[in-house]
Amino acid sequence: MAWNDNDNKTPWGGNNQTPPELEEVIKEFKNKFDGFFNGKKSSATNSSKMPLSGGFKYILILVLLVWLLSGIYIIDPAEKGVVLRFGAFQEETSQGPHWHIPYPIETLNRINVEQIRTAEIGYRNVASSNRRFGNVSSESLMLTKDENMIEAKFAVQYKIDNVQDYLFNVVNPDTTLRHVSESAIRQVVGQNTMDYILTEGRVNIADDIKEKSQNLLNKYKTGLLITTVNMQDAQPPEQVQSSFSDAVKAREDKQRLINEAQTYANDILPKSRGKAARMLEESKAYKSKVVSKSEGEASRFKQILTEYEKAPKVTKERLYRETMEGVFASTSKVVVDSKVNSMMYLPIDKLINARQANTKVIIQESSTQQNNQGGNVRDIFRNRGGR
Repeated sequence: MAWNDNDNKTPWGGNNQTPPELEEVIKEFKNKFDGFFNGKKSSATNSSKMPLSGGFKYILILVLLVWLLSGIYIIDPAEKGVVLRFGAFQEETSQGPHWHIPYPIETLNRINVEQIRTAEIGYRNVASSNRRFGNVSSESLMLTKDENMIEAKFAVQYKIDNVQDYLFNVVNPDTTLRHVSESAIRQVVGQNTMDYILTEGRVNIADDIKEKSQNLLNKYKTGLLITTVNMQDAQPPEQVQSSFSDAVKAREDKQRLINEAQTYANDILPKSRGKAARMLEESKAYKSKVVSKSEGEASRFKQILTEYEKAPKVTKERLYRETMEGVFASTSKVVVDSKVNSMMYLPIDKLINARQANTKVIIQESSTQQNNQGGNVRDIFRNRGGR
């Protein structure tokens, strides 16, 4: 039967009575509790005649209301909310206002999924020290492929990608990521030589470490996502630093000498090849010249032989004259008068040479005089212009 049937009873137990005000209820219960602990009752309690059970009911309602309101929560844009009911996963909430059954039935975990976290491998940032890196030798000291020791420091940046996996699959995901990253670093460093790590291989090594570490994290279902892997520093151990510097200097000297030798080779080889090609061309030209000349002499001899067979006397005379012409063309000539008993003679070739020499001297002297006259004229004009 409904509470308002026939007898017109209200839900507060009275007949057509309005519920008391909240302040009056609280005040009455305070007076009741004071009288209970002090062994006496206040006049307000005696006058109200409110039974003790009715006051507890309102307190319980108030406490229940406060308890229910405590389940309201707001999730920020960079966060994810995970609600657990008696420790078991219940739901995952995104940004905005939400409500869950308050503690101890349900609990809320707020996880910042946009925060970039950093795992330092081989070093620790020391705020109180002047140095940037605090070295951790147990993590940074590694063995390379060519059996050299190297100290490498890496910074692994990551964030939470899957909230459920991060909370429930692994006990300590951050520590797991550190161990996984260190294992991947040692594996990659052990597969490469020291020179490659210290020089051009920094970016490739960081990418390989990121890929191997992410594969292991996905296999373990840690819910973490590696964003970047940076090689902060890589150098030989301090004990062998001086020897390594000497080795680096020797390698640089070796490379310098190789470059100089290569430069010299690039300069001398084309010249040598060009000289060899020129000599080959000259030899081919000489060969062609000799062969052509020999063929021409042979052809000329055959033609002369044919003419000699036809007219031996005429051909013989012509050959004699051509021979004498060639002989006298390259010898000195002396004119001697056979009618004079003296041995005076006139060297015609010397006279010709002397005349040519005199002509050259006269030409040189005239050109010199013209230059001097031109210089004097220029001086005169220059002096006049200066005045």
